[in-house]
Amino acid sequence: MVRKFFKFLLAAMMITVGIKHFMDPTPFVKIVPDYLPWHLELVYLSGFFEALGGLGLLIPGLSRYAAWGLVALYVSVFPANVNMTIHHLPFGDTPTPEWALWLRLPLQLVLIWWAYCYTKEPKKTVNY
Repeated sequence: MVRKFFKFLLAAMMITVGIKHFMDPTPFVKIVPDYLPWHLELVYLSGFFEALGGLGLLIPGLSRYAAWGLVALYVSVFPANVNMTIHHLPFGDTPTPEWALWLRLPLQLVLIWWAYCYTKEPKKTVNY
């Protein structure tokens, strides 16, 4: 039951953040590293895959694949979090405290682990 709750929570978060990429892409565009091309397109692409990954977690036959996709996504967007931290970029209009920027980096590892937890079949319990 707890496993299902946290899976639903991760799915809801990913769907919400994915939709935000389309509704207000500006804060996401600002943190894309300069060395990458097509900032807006990358924001839309990552938002699409965040929402798709979240939806996929909710579909039993696709859940494990969606979890692997989210792991890959979190790894691929990590440079944006590093870029945001080392250049002290605000997320949106409000300045982000430096400690919060640094906290985002290990938080990304937590998200990777969280999605990874759903890449395997849950252990079957035997009812006696």
